[in-house]
Amino acid sequence: MELILSVAALASVLAFALLRPHRWPEAVIAVPAAALVIASGAISWDDALAEVGRLAPVVGFLAAVLVLARLCDDVGLFHTAGVMMARATSGGQIRLLASVFAIAAGVTAILSLDATVVLLTPVVLATARTLAVPPRPHAYATAHLANSASLLLPVSNLTNLLAFGAAGLSFLHFAAAMSLPWLAAIAVEFVLLRWFFAKDLAVEPRRAAVTEPVEVPVFALVVLGLTLLGFAVTSLLGLSPAWAALAGALVLGVRALATRHTTVTRIAAAADVPFLIFVLCLGVVVAAVMRNGLESAMRDAIPEGQGLAALLGIAAVAAVLSNVVNNLPAVLVLLPLVTPIGPAAVLAVLIGVNIGPNLTYVGSLANLLWRSVVRRDMRVGFAEFSRAGLVTAPLTLVAAVLGLWAWIQLFGL
Repeated sequence: MELILSVAALASVLAFALLRPHRWPEAVIAVPAAALVIASGAISWDDALAEVGRLAPVVGFLAAVLVLARLCDDVGLFHTAGVMMARATSGGQIRLLASVFAIAAGVTAILSLDATVVLLTPVVLATARTLAVPPRPHAYATAHLANSASLLLPVSNLTNLLAFGAAGLSFLHFAAAMSLPWLAAIAVEFVLLRWFFAKDLAVEPRRAAVTEPVEVPVFALVVLGLTLLGFAVTSLLGLSPAWAALAGALVLGVRALATRHTTVTRIAAAADVPFLIFVLCLGVVVAAVMRNGLESAMRDAIPEGQGLAALLGIAAVAAVLSNVVNNLPAVLVLLPLVTPIGPAAVLAVLIGVNIGPNLTYVGSLANLLWRSVVRRDMRVGFAEFSRAGLVTAPLTLVAAVLGLWAWIQLFGL
């Protein structure tokens, strides 16, 4: 009975998060669902509190990074990125696509996939409108790179933050091990999306490239650089990288408030407290499902070992599960099962849950957020999104796992 109730609670939370009726926050259903599994005995109060305590540092880190990304937008960093992308059209749309890839990969890695979807995608769409070129190749680049380019750093994705602790690696070790998978994923995505959208990319810009001067927000870039250095330092000192993220957000926030580039209200809204509550409650619901039968069922599906075949199998299972229940629950389900196998298995799960969501809208909440962002500029149906995903995701997944395996062979883990 507890299993049925837990699964029903999880299904209701995911359905609500995917549909977002009336744009209500996900916490509207997640809080009652978590309360239900606790009240029914599917998970004890002590175990629920332990799960919340485990996720709390990760959620705090996420809040600081979200605020940091919004502040970068407030001081003009993403506007500058748009000007740079528009200038790239002097070499045609292929150069524009390459610049979108480079900027989206950097934004995703440093400021998280949410920044790419929410802040960069509108800039890309506006650039396409200004130049009178088809927006689809460039918009899809932001969608796919929000997922697949989030492999590099622990801060790039909420799934990374969860896997970071399980892998037992330092910040720098994690980034080094994921550098080859990250580069491989970006390269394969570029080649395949360029082929998939060849007809759109053949259209020449019908308006001249933008001549607006590039005004680089130097202070924001310096703060970002120091924040990244802080991530590495805090990790070496055994402290949570959340402290570095908080310091960066405070410094940039005080400067933005002093120069009137932002307001306290905008900063508070950027933290997205309802989403943070949703993550905590989702963790409780997933823990209830795991304790009532899913753990034993999934254990049989996980390949043993950390060889190439096993890593490919683990990544494939993670990718499939992401497109069944969404990548956030998928990583919560799989991490306890693969952590005893070793750090390579944890990173393989990460490759699966970060690249796999490009297959369908269901794969990640970022996909659905992206769809709502681009809806005013272009129609993107489930079939088209999935066709692009089928062309890119499987090969990108294999390339990233091969990159991880190559790193392990060369340098160990």
